[in-house]
Amino acid sequence: MPSYSRRQFVAGAAAVAAGLTLADSPYASAAARDRALATTAARAVRVAGTTLEQVATPTGPGPYVRLQAGPGWPLVVRTELAAGAAGRDDRRTALASFVQFTDLHLADTESPVRFEYLARYIDSAHRPHEALTVRGAASLVERVNSLPGGPYTGAPFSLVMATGDNTDNHELVELDWYLSVMSGGAITPSTGDLTRYEGVQNSGSADYWNPESPFQDSYKAAGFPQVPGFLSAAVRPFTATGLRTPWYTTVGNHDDSIEGTLPDLGLLNSLYTGDSKIEGVDSATAAQLADAIQHDPATAVLLLGKLLTGGGPVRHVTPDPRRAPFTPEQFAAAHLNPSYTGAGPYGHGFTQAAASSGKLYYTFPVAEGVLGISLDTTNRAGWADGSIGTAQLKWLESVLQTYSTHWYDTAGNVVRRGSQDQYVLIFSHHTSTTMGNTLPDPYHLFEARHTGGELVSLLQRYPNVLAWVNGHTHANRITPHAHAVAERSFWEINTASHVDFPQHARIIEVADNADGTLSLFTTLIESSAPYATDPADTSERGLAALYRELSYNDPYATPAAKLGGSPDHNTELLLTRPGS
Repeated sequence: MPSYSRRQFVAGAAAVAAGLTLADSPYASAAARDRALATTAARAVRVAGTTLEQVATPTGPGPYVRLQAGPGWPLVVRTELAAGAAGRDDRRTALASFVQFTDLHLADTESPVRFEYLARYIDSAHRPHEALTVRGAASLVERVNSLPGGPYTGAPFSLVMATGDNTDNHELVELDWYLSVMSGGAITPSTGDLTRYEGVQNSGSADYWNPESPFQDSYKAAGFPQVPGFLSAAVRPFTATGLRTPWYTTVGNHDDSIEGTLPDLGLLNSLYTGDSKIEGVDSATAAQLADAIQHDPATAVLLLGKLLTGGGPVRHVTPDPRRAPFTPEQFAAAHLNPSYTGAGPYGHGFTQAAASSGKLYYTFPVAEGVLGISLDTTNRAGWADGSIGTAQLKWLESVLQTYSTHWYDTAGNVVRRGSQDQYVLIFSHHTSTTMGNTLPDPYHLFEARHTGGELVSLLQRYPNVLAWVNGHTHANRITPHAHAVAERSFWEINTASHVDFPQHARIIEVADNADGTLSLFTTLIESSAPYATDPADTSERGLAALYRELSYNDPYATPAAKLGGSPDHNTELLLTRPGS
């Protein structure tokens, strides 16, 4: 990507070029917010189509809350790792501009291997809007396609990176939907009998939202609407536009294990593709199974086997071999299918070697002089949280040394070697605080596993590491990883999912301020769906709007916890430039 000089400020903007500080947020009044938004607009090249302009905002008393377009979120400048000099906007040069997707969770809601009846114990087990995940992701793609580039540098996007949990239950059909959403093409978001919906939302059970029925289930008692034709519209064919920007994939735990939690040792393959779907169990059994899924995966598999032999209501669904779970090798190989090349690159980060070995970590160019490193932080032993194996950790360190002119050894001494120096951005699914799962990998039993804390320590030895970008938590959170030596500090940028509200993605821009500092601008975006909904509108745009609003009203979700605060939204993250 060529460098782009930031256009000149509008008249008078230079006086506020330093922007807002962390202490200015949250805003005590609407007037203060409006002043902050004015400053934000003055500093930006453009704000349209981002949360700098407007944000989905709840309105009305509920119990079912409608959404509307609310005021945008101003820029917050974070100076924990470096201070910015006045006038830097006029000197700024763009180094990179790209978009992060994360936790799309494209879900086969008709699959026999779903645990919807555990939603009251595990909120991700069932969502009232999950029949629309594929359409929601397609609407997010449309948003990215509508944007000409980053709001602060104006640089066009070099790529989109999806940081894991692209599928919900690592099924081949879900992977096909994900690849088709990203590359473009015809999609029928249904399995089994494609002429009808065969999931829990037409079961007549009061435990689920039955959208097409007047039956007063627990969701309708909380204000959920009746939407005639909702399920038939959700599973009808449509054509995804596909990204116009090259894209890459990072693997997540839901791309690797059963419901993102149970180890896939091939024991449930016949259940995946079979004709028996458990629709409900008694409270005691549900509590026992939920606890086992979260704490004892082996016991959970045994309990599931017992349930299928008479433990609760079992619905017969149409078998479908496309529901079979995929292996890491198949995951990589699918990305190499020419049908999914789209805007490229071929393989989207994965190579034939990855398809043969199942090693799903790799490097890729983010922009000229900026290297991306995609890690595989999943643990095939099960549980949702992650770690990395010794082989991958050693590979990572070798890559960092290859692209660094100097680094620090474990004693803090400077090591100088080589002439190739690139800025580095790390991408993974898990965060530094969700990489404590060091259970032995059943496929590499004698290989040690390493935590997020160990990874932070390693990254801090390499000054050219600017940021670690990740997902998994479904929450917006930006964390400074400070070090006593300023150039050894970096930012961790964690972005909310696109399945749970607030359904965000994030633009990230890297810029050189020509004053010994770098800026990382992070700007959240929403899908292209309208904010207002109409239960009678089951058009593509109408369904995408419902997808967002239903996610806000999910009774088991916690929107406030996932939203994050203003320091986690639209930010300028300052760093000391390595070697300065």
